[in-house]
Amino acid sequence: MKPNEKLIDATADVLTRLLRFEYPADSVLSACFREQRALQSRDRAFMAEHAYLVLRRLRWLRAVAGEHAGARKLLIVALARIEGLGVKQLAPLISRKEAEWLETLPPGKADELSLGERTDLPDWVVERLSAQMDEESLLSLARALNQQAPLDLRINPMKTDRESVMATLANNGIAAEAGRWSPWALRLSERPSLAKNPLYEKGIVEVQDEGSQLLALLLAPKRGEMVVDFCAGAGGKTLAIGAMMRSTGRLYAFDVSEKRLLKMRPRVARSGLSNVHPVLIDSETDIKVKRLAGKIDRVLVDAPCSGLGTLRRNPDLKWRQTPQTVEELVAKQGAILAGASRLVKPGGRLVYATCSLLDAENRGVVDDFLACHADFERVPANAVLASAHVGLDTGIDLELRPDKHGTDGFYAAVLERRNTGNREKDIGQ
Repeated sequence: MKPNEKLIDATADVLTRLLRFEYPADSVLSACFREQRALQSRDRAFMAEHAYLVLRRLRWLRAVAGEHAGARKLLIVALARIEGLGVKQLAPLISRKEAEWLETLPPGKADELSLGERTDLPDWVVERLSAQMDEESLLSLARALNQQAPLDLRINPMKTDRESVMATLANNGIAAEAGRWSPWALRLSERPSLAKNPLYEKGIVEVQDEGSQLLALLLAPKRGEMVVDFCAGAGGKTLAIGAMMRSTGRLYAFDVSEKRLLKMRPRVARSGLSNVHPVLIDSETDIKVKRLAGKIDRVLVDAPCSGLGTLRRNPDLKWRQTPQTVEELVAKQGAILAGASRLVKPGGRLVYATCSLLDAENRGVVDDFLACHADFERVPANAVLASAHVGLDTGIDLELRPDKHGTDGFYAAVLERRNTGNREKDIGQ
């Protein structure tokens, strides 16, 4: 879409608000669009796409435009240097002074930039990731994180199969392909609005990253079991777990946010599941949690985290997180995992997961937990996935990256409580 002068102004205005990093970018954009209801859908799409482009490439743009360049100048540089609009194309949309300034800017060559500027990551994130991988791997990861995420769907196996949904989408002019890993995943080549699509309205599909779908397969719930989704949020993974249980047994969806649980209710209704029980808790030590101690077959802990694995969707997170917030999150993650573990019965399964890329939030939390809980042991995630006929092997724990696996960045460890009896360890279903 070719921008006009008013659209440049509107995008620069919302960018100014976003660059304060006071609130999540999606909520700032939503508020902006509510204030400007006259905006056409294509105008909203341009504003969102280009605001997110600046957030993704902020360090590189500032290296070119100047550390103190404002939102409008950053947008102009993004249009010129990343989108490829020439000065002649931009001239009618910007002032003469801005056009002259644009022509004086340095090229921003890689050999003139720091690693943080080349990866568009804060230095503290670069330092931590550099301890986990070599520079080539880090640059590959950063390139993927700075791309827009695809739109993934999860089909509801209670209502349909993947081939039927692909055929229906094709009849509606929407191209989709089967996911690489999840048996329920579809990836769309474009990003159509699905809110009024009958497939969505009838609970036949849900929007969910393919990597996130694999967590239900690692949990591997069975019919009739007692299961807890400990940090359920708005219920994306809850729905996948409930479908695997074929709407039998009892599935508790715990969360500390009433707002998130309320968002779950219409999704559960559309899905057709009758075994989901949303429960508001105040913390991992809530009496509602304690009452279930030692009674649950399987517990999923998708812990609150830095979200650095989701930068394709939430590029503002890399600028809003700090080493201090990560340190606080690690303490919270350890407390939640320990609290959730008390629910697991002997022989039961506990899956710890985050959408972070940092070892401190992932393997570090699990290693610390196991060091203090001798009654739990690690189960190889690759073996669990193989038993579910998923040909993905990232080692003993699941570690997903957008550049290698085409998903958001995810981590998951499968743990089981030792059974003092003779029950054979359950790897799969």
